[in-house]
Amino acid sequence: MTDDRTQGPERAPFPLTAYVQRLTERVRAFDRRRPLGWDLVLTGFFVIAALVDYTGGGWRNIAHNTDVPGPLVLCLSLALTVPLLWRRTRPMTVLAVMVAAGAVNSWTGALLQAALVQLIVVFNVALRRPPKLLAAACALTLVPVVVGVVRYPKGSWDQQIVPQVWAITLVALLGIAVRSRQEYTSSLVERARRLEVERDQQARLAAAAERTRIAREMHDIIGHNLSVITGLADGGSYAAARNPERAGQALEAIATTSRQALAELRRLLDVLREEATPTAELAPQPALTDLDRLVDGVRAAGLPVRLALRGHPDSLAPGKELTVYRVVQEALTNTLKHAGPGAAAAVDVTYGDDGVRVSVTDTGLGGRAPEAGAGRGLTGMRERTSLYDGTLEAGPLPTPPGGWRVHLHLPKEPSP
Repeated sequence: MTDDRTQGPERAPFPLTAYVQRLTERVRAFDRRRPLGWDLVLTGFFVIAALVDYTGGGWRNIAHNTDVPGPLVLCLSLALTVPLLWRRTRPMTVLAVMVAAGAVNSWTGALLQAALVQLIVVFNVALRRPPKLLAAACALTLVPVVVGVVRYPKGSWDQQIVPQVWAITLVALLGIAVRSRQEYTSSLVERARRLEVERDQQARLAAAAERTRIAREMHDIIGHNLSVITGLADGGSYAAARNPERAGQALEAIATTSRQALAELRRLLDVLREEATPTAELAPQPALTDLDRLVDGVRAAGLPVRLALRGHPDSLAPGKELTVYRVVQEALTNTLKHAGPGAAAAVDVTYGDDGVRVSVTDTGLGGRAPEAGAGRGLTGMRERTSLYDGTLEAGPLPTPPGGWRVHLHLPKEPSP
């Protein structure tokens, strides 16, 4: 455990850094909300810049050949900028069109500055496409450079090609860096979401464990006091004929015991009322007809579950139905918690002449705690099973394939 006093104060970001972060986040948010609008703005900016360069004649200042026809220069300016609008959906097609226009641009000697827009497409490929396409895009972008060197050789080849190679490489590395940063941020967000879900699940499990403890206390209170009341009532009935005074004492003891039991039950119910949320709904205890809903909920949580019902269910007592439901629920909950990724579960409920049998198996590779330290889940299942003279078995399956199995058997009650 660390002491917060030994740690230095958290440094706040510099004003310029904070401003850049806010501005970047706003641009990204706008791009996520309206990608087409951002693409139109970006494409429109470079189209206007290329047209200004064409109409003002600025391209002649760096051109190798100033006698290029005006219509051809206009077509090249548009071919190097307008395809930028589709850089997200078809980046390689856009780059192929730009490279073709760039090759003509280099061969004619016009050397339009709009050819640099190809670097934006390379950045987009590095940001969203596989590395193989990035290598192909970089190689494709060098084609106009080689055409220009062959058509207008001035100086050594390395002086004309190496700077272009460095520019393309830096743009590709920048795209990879931004992509890695985005993936890292997304992983942090997903991890925070999973931790939040796990925290909520732990809170619900703790609340359920507390309610189970209170229910057991209520069971002990009712069972103990009813046993005492039954004994006093039997004794009072025998003493009523011979010793009315002793019968009266028995009745007073019954009244006292009943009042104590009611007082303890009221205290426990008050605790339950205080912990209940205002939006809590009152619902009957679940039964076997609710197994489908339980399985659907577990499937929604990400665990594939197969449910199979065999035989014709007799009229089971509500307590037995609740026991079957709770055992299945606890087994599936443990599978969600411990089975690990890629696990699947199967629930088989069989009604036969010897009672009801339930088998819950999973294919998870995650470990389970030993029975002695498995917590209250397995203990609660065994206690519920013992109320109806049933048997409960829980343990790992042999490997391969491995997994975990919970088997419940509740014998059929004899006919009266």
